[in-house]
Amino acid sequence: MELNSKIKCALQEIDFVNRYEKIAEEYNANRTPSNNRLVHVDGEEVMETIASLGYQPSFDAKEKFYKIKEEKNGEFTFGFHIILRDGNVDLVWIVKENKELLLGLPWSLYSRLLINPDYKISYPVIGSYEDIDDILEKAFTMFEDFKQALRK
Repeated sequence: MELNSKIKCALQEIDFVNRYEKIAEEYNANRTPSNNRLVHVDGEEVMETIASLGYQPSFDAKEKFYKIKEEKNGEFTFGFHIILRDGNVDLVWIVKENKELLLGLPWSLYSRLLINPDYKISYPVIGSYEDIDDILEKAFTMFEDFKQALRK
């Protein structure tokens, strides 16, 4: 499996791997051991955080993830899925170009596709709603940077 060349260039331009590593290192399992993880999350609080960042959130009850309303910009459509499970945060960007899916993978796979298949970055670990707020703020900043880089 390979990343689409436009996606790959945009990820490299925003220094995706280093930025994601910093988030994962800041919110690691040593900082928040399993007995201190926020396993049961109040969905309304998560939705409020996403809305406060300027996006229209919803929750996919069947698949159990949060998402934003897709944004259309020229030939690109952008989406963002947030999976909060067992105290971990898994993030997925969705990108379509003229309805063709270019990206729909979890962040944890981007580094493997950019660097090498054995390169792993751990999921960020959450122990509080403040952790969620901070991670999502950083993730959405990266999302905006990524969208801008892709549209160049």
